[in-house]
Amino acid sequence: MSVDGILNVDKPPGITSFSVVSRLRRASGEKRVGHAGTLDPDATGVLLVCFGQSTRMVEFLSGATKTYRSTFRLGIVTDTYDAAGRIVEHHDSSHITREQVKMALSSFEGPIEQVPPMYSAVKVEGKRLHTLAREGIEVTRKSRKVNIYRAEVIAWHPPYLTVEVDCSAGTYIRSLAYDIGTLLGCGAHVHDLVRLRSEPFDLGCAVPLLHALHVFVHGHWRRMLQAIDVALLEHDAFVLDKQKETMVTNGRRIHLPLSQHEDTACNLARAYSIDGRFLAVLRRERHDVWHPDKVFASNLLENHVVDSFQAGS
Repeated sequence: MSVDGILNVDKPPGITSFSVVSRLRRASGEKRVGHAGTLDPDATGVLLVCFGQSTRMVEFLSGATKTYRSTFRLGIVTDTYDAAGRIVEHHDSSHITREQVKMALSSFEGPIEQVPPMYSAVKVEGKRLHTLAREGIEVTRKSRKVNIYRAEVIAWHPPYLTVEVDCSAGTYIRSLAYDIGTLLGCGAHVHDLVRLRSEPFDLGCAVPLLHALHVFVHGHWRRMLQAIDVALLEHDAFVLDKQKETMVTNGRRIHLPLSQHEDTACNLARAYSIDGRFLAVLRRERHDVWHPDKVFASNLLENHVVDSFQAGS
C-alpha cells in the first residue's frame, strides 16, 4: 500500500537529515521519501518528511519561511561555524554589551547577501562544499540573497547569546552567527540550533523520530501524516465542476473566473473536486487561465479526511 502524506518530524541531535529519511523509508516501506529542508546533524526541530505523492510538494515546502532559535557563543570561531567544528580563533568578548549585540543583529534584518559556510551542502562544480572542506580544500563561495524578516535577542548570558530568527529558505544561521561575530569584532559560532517552524508546520505539533518509527512499524501511520494539500493552504483554492475536473486530470488548462477575494498576485492555487478530493496544484498562465502543474491520483484522499479546501475558498 502506498504511503502518502507529510510528516512533521522533531529531529533529534546527532543524526543527519538523510539518515532520518533513510530510517523512515525502511520503517514505512515506501520507496518515495524525501525531506524538505536540511537540518545540520547537531540541529534539532522541525524536519518535514514527504512520503509517496507528497514528495512532489517538496519544492513548495522547502521554499517556505523558517523560524529558528539559536544560541551563539561569542569569542570563539570554528571552521564549521558551529560547536562541532575545530576552534580556529579565540577572542576576548567580555567587553561586548547586550545593546551592541542588538544593534549588530538588527543590521542583518531585511534582504542581505550571505556567504554559505564551507561545511554546507551547497554544490560547487558538482561537489558539495562539506566534501571539499573535509579534503582540506577551501573555495571561494558566491554570496546568495536571503531575507531575515525578524532577528530578536531572546536571552543574553555572556558569552552566550540566544536569538530567534524568521528567515527565507536558504538562510544559514551558522553564517549569521559568524557574520555577527565578525561585526562585533570578537567572533562567534552556533552553540545550539533548533528549527521552531517551517511554514505551515510548528515544533509543537512535531512527532519525535523514535515515535514515528514505532508507529510505522505497527501500521498506524494514517493518523500521524498530514494531507498533501496542507503544504499550500495559504494559497487560493478552487472547487471544480465535473467538466473542469476531467480537464485538469487530463492535464488541460482551464479558465476560472476571478473573484473579488482572489489574490491575483499569486500564481499558485489548489484545485478540489466537488466531493472534496484534492486534485492538483494549478499554476496561473495569465489572468484567469490556469494550467495543472501537478496532478494527483484520484485515490489520494481515501486515507485522509480532508476539508481543507474550504480554508482557501
